[in-house]
Amino acid sequence: MSAKLDKMGAEREKARQKRDEWDRRFKEWDQKYREQENLEICDITHSYHLTPDRLAELLRMVKETMPETAPVQETTKSLYGEEEAHEN
Repeated sequence: MSAKLDKMGAEREKARQKRDEWDRRFKEWDQKYREQENLEICDITHSYHLTPDRLAELLRMVKETMPETAPVQETTKSLYGEEEAHEN
C-alpha cells in the first residue's frame, strides 16, 4: 500500500478505537443512571410504606384511570433512541 493509505488506515483505526471507548463509556453511564433511577424509585416506594403487592395494585389503578398513552416501547424509543430500545 501507499504511504497515504497506510496513514489513512492508521487514522481510521484510531477513530474506531475512540468510538468503541465512547460506546463503552456511554453504556457504563447509562447503567449507572438506571441504577440510580431504580434506587430513587425504591426510596419513594419505601417512604410511602408500600409493599410490592400494594405498589402493583396502585399502578394497576392508575393505569385504569389514566387516558390512553403511547406504548412503553414507543416511549423507550424516543428516550433512548431506536437502537438502544431494541437492546433493552
